[in-house]
Amino acid sequence: MNAVQCKMARAALGLGVRELAKLAEVSVDTVSRLERGEELMPRTITTIRQALQSAGVEFINDDRGEGVVKLRDRQD
Repeated sequence: MNAVQCKMARAALGLGVRELAKLAEVSVDTVSRLERGEELMPRTITTIRQALQSAGVEFINDDRGEGVVKLRDRQD
């Protein structure tokens, strides 16, 4: 997950930075650093990604290998 994907996923869920930080159990500064494109520990990115996935986001690689963010269907 990169900075743009994190922002898109958060926006799709209607979450603010503080709300995502709370869901992921990380600091607000950590989410902000990720969204600025700063380097984080891989496990921290995984934790944030898992929080977004648990909230209803899917991360999909398209045929070009680029990440796509979408909301899961409600029946999932």
